Formats: sequence, C-alpha cells, structure tokens
Amino acid sequence: MTEYNKDELKNRLTKEQYEVTQNAATERPFTGKYDQWWDDGIFVDVVSGEPLFSSTDKYDSGCGWPAFTKGIDDADLKEETDHSFGMTRTEVRSKDANSHLGHVFPDGPQDKGGMRYCINSAALRFIPKADLEKEGYGKYLKLFS
Repeated sequence: MTEYNKDELKNRLTKEQYEVTQNAATERPFTGKYDQWWDDGIFVDVVSGEPLFSSTDKYDSGCGWPAFTKGIDDADLKEETDHSFGMTRTEVRSKDANSHLGHVFPDGPQDKGGMRYCINSAALRFIPKADLEKEGYGKYLKLFS
C-alpha cells in the first residue's frame, strides 16, 4: 500500500473527492457524475490511478450511485467490514491507495454473479476507451473487443 501526502491530496482533489476517499464520506445519491454515465472506458482510483471498474460491468441499479457487477481485477479491491451508522456492511477500498470507494452488496444481477458494487463517483476518474492507450491503460482495450 502506498502512502499519500494528505496536504498534497487536499490540493489535488476536490473537497468531496478528499472526504470520500480519505474519510469514508458518501456523496448524496443521484448527484455523482458517473451514476448515469454510459460511455465505454474504465474507472480508476482518483487518488492513485489504479484501474478499478470497466463500463462493461456497469449497470443501472437505481441506487443513486454508479453500480458495477465486479471489479476489473478483484485483487485490486479490498473488502473490510464496516459497522458505521448502526449497520454491518462490506466496505470496498482500493488496494494500493486504500481509498474508500463505497460498499458491495449481494443484491446485484444474479446472471452476473449477484454482486452490486455501489461506488462513489467522487472516488473515480473515467478513462474513455479511445484514450486508454495514450493514458497508459492500453492493456484494458481487450475488455471492449
């Protein structure tokens, strides 16, 4: 896990991005940039650039946050038990930067594995399919063939 300088992150990220990724805040439902985003590409950690989710696994769950059936590589996602707000949930974090991303629930599409990764838009940066190569993510083009 890479340590990131908090002052540098405060300068680089928006207040909402910082609060979500570093303090496990949650953006208000239906307000995030990527809730209704359907372009082809991948979503990376806004802190580290780690590839996290593909648009090929995104779906409209109606929950108000971007929802995915799986990560690009489950090894890049960490799951931790979260007991906040008087409930038990499974928190999802990025492996390298340890950014809070959101939560995962077992109520997703059954034909796609049954999981719903409910992720804050503020934790993500979108890389369009057309830009994958030039941004250093060329190996992920295979997801779209």
